[in-house]
Amino acid sequence: MNTIIEPFKIKTVEPIYFTTRDERAHILRQAHYNPFLIKARDVIIDLLTDSGTSAMSSEQWAGVMRGDESYAGSDSFFRFEEVVKQITGMPFIIPTHQGRASEKILFTIVGGIGKYVLSNTLFDTTRANVEFSGAEGVDFRCTEGMDPALDAPFKGNLDISALQSFIVDKGIADSSMVMLTVTNNSGGGQPVSMRNIREVSALCKQYQIPLFIDASRFAENAYFIKLREAGYETKSILEIAQEMFSHTDGCIMSAKKDAFANIGGFIGIRDEQLAEKCKNLLIMTEGFLTYGGLAGRDLEAIAIGLREVMEEDYLTYRIRSIKYIGDKLDVFGIPYIKPTGGHAVYLDAKRFMDHIPVCQYPGQALSNALYLEGGIRGVEIGSVMFGKYAIDGSLIPPSMELVRLAIPRRVYTQSHIDYVAEVIVEVYKKRREFNGYQIIFESPSLRHFTARFDPVLF
Repeated sequence: MNTIIEPFKIKTVEPIYFTTRDERAHILRQAHYNPFLIKARDVIIDLLTDSGTSAMSSEQWAGVMRGDESYAGSDSFFRFEEVVKQITGMPFIIPTHQGRASEKILFTIVGGIGKYVLSNTLFDTTRANVEFSGAEGVDFRCTEGMDPALDAPFKGNLDISALQSFIVDKGIADSSMVMLTVTNNSGGGQPVSMRNIREVSALCKQYQIPLFIDASRFAENAYFIKLREAGYETKSILEIAQEMFSHTDGCIMSAKKDAFANIGGFIGIRDEQLAEKCKNLLIMTEGFLTYGGLAGRDLEAIAIGLREVMEEDYLTYRIRSIKYIGDKLDVFGIPYIKPTGGHAVYLDAKRFMDHIPVCQYPGQALSNALYLEGGIRGVEIGSVMFGKYAIDGSLIPPSMELVRLAIPRRVYTQSHIDYVAEVIVEVYKKRREFNGYQIIFESPSLRHFTARFDPVLF
């Protein structure tokens, strides 16, 4: 059948509050034209992030009630540890309160001035924690991943030859780590192939550089491998995930993504000495080894969610529902990163708002237009999030100007998604009516969270 059926039933509902266009215009002004600063109740469809916004299952809620809140040696931790070890094969599992806490601990130890962290693409908090340590993050996205309109199966891959040239040029000692993000979030939620993981692993072994995976969306990436890579058609998601991790020295994960949890994360490590250093820092900053800043109930929810996310009925629905939006946009020729990724639709703001120059942040303009017209909150992934300043103060933009519409897991129905597509189409039809923005306040790092803007008048 062609109809996409959610593989779950709704047991609890949460109200959506509807606002008028005039009300939203006022709300935008009060929020300084930054959707991060809008109150959640003033948003009709919230696609700002898929992180921590999932609906937990009845089994997860049952697990919450079973949570062991012991400070040390909690039963909930050992159930959590068992599941994570089964999936990743990592002997040392360190819980944290969320993904960026894992990043902070890891890069505090392996980063530092003069060091490089190499990646297919680092996302915002990962890059910020790398840079906070004094190291520099360098991306090597594959050529296919640079073209939003190109339909290719594994646009999240890392460019092997470019990585090798960089290592040889800069020196092995200065390359502290390779971090593969699966799926590639900044690159459009695009998957990384098993072949690419193997090739990156072989190169890292050749130069004795640790390879880690940012595994926040590991199950979605494994499902794409099953769909698109020869030899994996009959393998289970667990088997594919286990093979992915087998090629690496460690991983970090925000459990707020593919584990359906509202909070939580972990570090998985093979090297005992590195694990001990991470544990010491964990105790100083997060909590004891068996809770890591989490309640026992959260550890239970993560353990259950990690199993649920590998159910193929769910993943089939998840990937098809994202593609469903892209199919609707295709009818009107609306530009987005093709093919649709695992957790979001990424609108190509540079082409969508082609009358707005990059220096006036077309992604921010598009994000605000979606909120103004339909109460939809997305996030800019472009020159606001990743832009740098040259010595003369001019903007150095990233390669793409995007707006990510991240779909929370098990939250919205098909009618909600139909509404999202309708609003996008409406904004596209009247796109020339919207103007760009200038930044009037920004923080020294992760400025997109708190920046303030003013419209640039025509």
